[in-house]
Amino acid sequence: MEADQDSLLIGLSEAQREAVTADDPLLCIVAGAGSGKTRVLTRRVAWRAATESLDPAHTLVLTFTRKAASELGDRLSRLGLRDDVAAGTFHSLAYAQLRARWNDRNISAPKLIDRRTKLFGEAMGGVGIDEARAGLAEHDWARARMIEPEGYESAAAAARRRPVTDQSELVGAFRAFAALKRKRRLVDFDDLLVLALRDLRADADYAAAMAWRFRHLFVDEFQDVNPLQFALLEAWRADRPDLCVVGDPDQAIYGWNGADASHLVDFDARLGGRTIELTDNFRSSPEVVRVAHLVLAADRSTPTVHQPTARPPVIVGHDDDRLEAAGIARAARDAHAPGTPWSTQAVLVRTNAQTVLIQEALAAAGIPYRVRGGRSFVEHPAVVLALQLLRGHPGRLGDAIGDLRAIDITELMVNDAGEHLDVVVRLAYDHLRLDRDCTARAFAELLGTTVAGEVIGPSGDAVDIATFHAAKGLEWSVVHLAGLEEGYVPVWQATSPEAVAEERRLLHVAMTRARTHLSLHWARRRTFGDHTTDRTRSAFLRVLDEHRLTADLPTEPDPGVRESLRSRRQELETTPPFVVARDALHASLLAWRDAAARATSVDPAAVVSDEVLAVIADTRPVTDSDLAAIDGFSSMRRARYGSRLLEVVAAAGLE
Repeated sequence: MEADQDSLLIGLSEAQREAVTADDPLLCIVAGAGSGKTRVLTRRVAWRAATESLDPAHTLVLTFTRKAASELGDRLSRLGLRDDVAAGTFHSLAYAQLRARWNDRNISAPKLIDRRTKLFGEAMGGVGIDEARAGLAEHDWARARMIEPEGYESAAAAARRRPVTDQSELVGAFRAFAALKRKRRLVDFDDLLVLALRDLRADADYAAAMAWRFRHLFVDEFQDVNPLQFALLEAWRADRPDLCVVGDPDQAIYGWNGADASHLVDFDARLGGRTIELTDNFRSSPEVVRVAHLVLAADRSTPTVHQPTARPPVIVGHDDDRLEAAGIARAARDAHAPGTPWSTQAVLVRTNAQTVLIQEALAAAGIPYRVRGGRSFVEHPAVVLALQLLRGHPGRLGDAIGDLRAIDITELMVNDAGEHLDVVVRLAYDHLRLDRDCTARAFAELLGTTVAGEVIGPSGDAVDIATFHAAKGLEWSVVHLAGLEEGYVPVWQATSPEAVAEERRLLHVAMTRARTHLSLHWARRRTFGDHTTDRTRSAFLRVLDEHRLTADLPTEPDPGVRESLRSRRQELETTPPFVVARDALHASLLAWRDAAARATSVDPAAVVSDEVLAVIADTRPVTDSDLAAIDGFSSMRRARYGSRLLEVVAAAGLE
């Protein structure tokens, strides 16, 4: 049942109410961090349905990740609209459109690429993985901006891009990559958008049919739209004045990947619409909001804040990176009030490489943690089983959902297996709203590629560790930012004024993840491999000094944490020889398990659990009977992995 009009306005500010009820068919809602943009977007859809200015069955809400689309769908469901309104990503809608087109024309659908880097490396002449990945990033940047190979060199020069490979060689690789895909009947994500746009532009009747199906369009995170996506959106819209977009230019942090925030900033000029700005912050304390906006622009007015005052943010300088990590662990422990979950805190870093020392320090302090981005969603053992079932299912996706629900996950020995299986089922239902005739195999192909880069972390109560980019869209009560130094913030690759400005916005995004407390950490020395270098504090923080908001604190870590770290480093030097040998065997077992997991595309715990590996390292089994005596090591796993495990033990030479 749809919500009534009056209930949809309960709890909204004046600006939010205006954005929800505005009659403008072309509307841009600029919504800063903590302004309630998702609430406004979903209530606007519900309001228009309640006032009969919108037909839910012909409404599409677009965003950029399946997770975001699912969350939007959940909110619409609570407003009584979930079964009618379609919510999806640009790529999922393009894929559904293309599949229907191919079916109508009896064309065999090409296969979606699941290992693009390998194929692009082949196009570059068989280069290494790092060079192929860097070249593919340039290819994707150009395609997102609709730049043909012959125009890449001039466009890259204008954008001050600095690829590791010669630009003329990259142009040849772009063409070779396209040729390989055509020869092998393969398509990638950008091909889905390009082909969908081509079909709409080539056939006016077909474009009119698509425009009839989705007459009311809504787009979230509009600052992240790239030129290719904008062109496709305009083709779907077909000049009909019914579009609402929501975004924040201050959270435009994907320009390096082709996103163009000018589509949001220039919305009125380009489309002739109206812009409403949400200037309230309902998330963070006044102290956090002020600091975050000073970093963004010292002369900018601070949003109206609706949360009570809290502790002011602090800048903490540390003598080196290990002391920084230990200091963050101490700060996390100090902020952990009795009865408060650890999950209300996060440590955010600019690069993934910074997480290692943070993990060590939190572990030494006895603080549970999880690394967001540590594992791809599709690598979870429950998702692997689901994808195997879908790929082997002969029928339609709707017929396969019951089989998905019946998957036996008891053998996986992973606590959150049921949770991840439920996510797959929900995604299947989501996609059916875009493509009711989708086959199970086609959905598996789409899921295995579109969410390959989306990440998960272990469930339970733990401090989150994440990069600034991965933290976007999330929030915590307490946030600790690490590595606020030149070289990280801004990152050393940011050489143009545009790139530096984006780095400043990225820091703003990281800061605004905090609700009540924010601590900013940096190190005077940092070690990279065997080289230690002096560091300087980020220039982005100077404005905070000028406003006397923060001051350096003592750099000495908690004695208990420091001693724990020292004892961990000295462990091998003071451990009896047998234990050292056991640890070496354990390391060999872990290395074997990781290789086996990669070979079968499953989670390492789905091969052999941590507990079983530890027992094997302690007991050094010789026969299959020895393995059978280990609790938790099932007969199925012994049959599959037992002989290889015994070989690893024997190779260690332990008596």
